[in-house]
Amino acid sequence: MKYFRKFLLNLRLLKPITMKKILLLGMTLFFSFGHSQIIALNPIANGFTNPVEITHAGDSRLFVVQQGGLIRILNTNGTINATPFLDLSTIISSGGERGLLGLAFHPNYATNGFFFVNYTNTSGNTVIARYSVSANPNIANTTGTILMTITQPFSNHNGGSIKFGPDGYLYIGMGDGGSGGDPGNRAQNISDNLGKMLRIDVNSNVAPFYTNPATNPFVGVAGNDEIWAIGLRNPWKFSFNRLNGDLWIADVGQNAIEEIDKVASPLPNTGINFGWRCYEGNSTYNTTGCAAASTMTFPFVQYSRSGGACSVTGGYFYTGTLFPNFQNKYFFTDYCDDKIRMVNSTGVITTTTAFSGNNFVTFGEDINGELYIAGISSGTIFRLQDASFGTLDFEKSGFSLYPNPAKGLFTIKSSDENLATKIDLFDLTGKLLLTKKLENSPENTIATNSLSKGMYLVTLETKNGRSYTTKLIIE
Repeated sequence: MKYFRKFLLNLRLLKPITMKKILLLGMTLFFSFGHSQIIALNPIANGFTNPVEITHAGDSRLFVVQQGGLIRILNTNGTINATPFLDLSTIISSGGERGLLGLAFHPNYATNGFFFVNYTNTSGNTVIARYSVSANPNIANTTGTILMTITQPFSNHNGGSIKFGPDGYLYIGMGDGGSGGDPGNRAQNISDNLGKMLRIDVNSNVAPFYTNPATNPFVGVAGNDEIWAIGLRNPWKFSFNRLNGDLWIADVGQNAIEEIDKVASPLPNTGINFGWRCYEGNSTYNTTGCAAASTMTFPFVQYSRSGGACSVTGGYFYTGTLFPNFQNKYFFTDYCDDKIRMVNSTGVITTTTAFSGNNFVTFGEDINGELYIAGISSGTIFRLQDASFGTLDFEKSGFSLYPNPAKGLFTIKSSDENLATKIDLFDLTGKLLLTKKLENSPENTIATNSLSKGMYLVTLETKNGRSYTTKLIIE
């Protein structure tokens, strides 16, 4: 994660590359997981600055958190509201690993309007605060209530993710406080909130506006009452399976190993120890004074930094319905190599080739369980798609492409209710070869004389902003 943080520090000096961003809006990137499956990244919006979180509030909108302090609303048609949902830029410190890092909407947001943020204040310390929506559902009230402030001894390893669990409590991922190798051994210290997963009940109307669940493992005994689990180095993104409550944590390694931890639901209240700094992944790191390995929870899977990886970015277990090949798999990535990974129930990881030039730092999940990913370099929000299932969705939505295989030309036919307005054609490496605005007609013919024989991917964009992909063979 140190390379990711160093990048963030320098990113403030960069200016948007306007033409690149314009082109990205018309592109869908494809890379193969294997012989039968293609991962597609469909860009739905760009122009974001340092996007570090994507979430929803129980409706169709996506809320994009920018490290510099803005929360912006992305609508289903790809437009971004001009007025930020919330602007905290004047009360935070941003750059490196600091900034506005986390956002979680209360499970009862529709009735109470509460949401919670995780940011580093101007002193560099972690703050968990509660805010509320105004009478305008697209704008929040600017006055918040601080629930807790956690002192940070160094500028790195701030964690940042906050999520509500299946038990209704707010979970807070805390890094070990920074430097390297956890010099204060904070992750194993049960009297320190750093290097932990905290769990609090935010349904309190009196200061400090939260309580500690009685089932937290250190309530009534030695140890901080907010702690639910210990032994984390820097959990850069965790999430809950929205259907069964399983917890997935991506914990950034020290030198050699990146790990994914999994805790099956129902979540235990026994004080899980994920092992850091005693262990980096499954490997010994510094076991001085450590408890027995048998008392620790080791990674569900891990991967080596060899080959250009440097910092895991956690994602989500896919619970959507659009792409059956994605089901029963957890998706994650790495900031340095831009490769999307997915792991199945038996711990087998499959990896794409690189989607270079993005530096992925966050996934997102919409209300339906469909997945998104953000590149901090490109400032683009992509939707994950399985292009191998595009043909079925294409036909169900009233489109047809013929002849296929094509020779010289092909015709796109669409219904009046779902009229195609633009076509993009890509080769299987994701290179855009052709883009064309279509006539306001249910049938359009496209010439293919300039294209070589082979397989291509055709993406249609409709008047309502949706896109559909199918395969085309040219002979």
